[in-house]
Amino acid sequence: MQDPPIARGFRGKRPPAQSERVPPGQHLTGDFPVLSAGPTPVPDLKSWSFALEDAGATIARWSWAEFGALPQTELTADIHCVTTWSKLDTHWRGVSIDTLLQAAGLSDPPKAFAMLHCDGGYTTNVPLKDLTGGKAMIATHYEGKPLEPVHGGPARLLAPHLYFWKSAKWVRSLSFMERDAPGFWESLGYHIYGDPWREQRYDGD
Repeated sequence: MQDPPIARGFRGKRPPAQSERVPPGQHLTGDFPVLSAGPTPVPDLKSWSFALEDAGATIARWSWAEFGALPQTELTADIHCVTTWSKLDTHWRGVSIDTLLQAAGLSDPPKAFAMLHCDGGYTTNVPLKDLTGGKAMIATHYEGKPLEPVHGGPARLLAPHLYFWKSAKWVRSLSFMERDAPGFWESLGYHIYGDPWREQRYDGD
């Protein structure tokens, strides 16, 4: 099967100086620390699927092979963890949320908010405006290689402009919601939105 086309629209102007790219309270790391709320799931690509859901109904679902055949996007991004580390110029490949909506026949998101559901029961909430317009993807590759399970493989959300806990690992579905609602960490006191530039780490920040 021929590789699907790769969109490179995320690449733009020359990035600002490093000091301007690190949010307040963060420090740079050359590593990629592994932080998870539970054990790392063992991926089974034969049974893996990703779905878009609305009001409990499945709008669209893709198997691993079908997902890999969708148009791919490459993204270079800085990522910022709520535990204060930042990593610059990370390279990702996957399927943008815009592409998934288009593949599902949706010209616009049907609701204003989304809940991401993952293997292991993890969830996180994100406004749709922070997932569309080229802001986010379901990533399957990191630094040119398939995403390792410890980093969320086979697929994770990537929304790099928010704290990295929002980029949910082992993601399996996106459910549309009329109103915002807390996910796993948000229900335990983390900020409902998580903007690293405003240091929105915890509820009340």
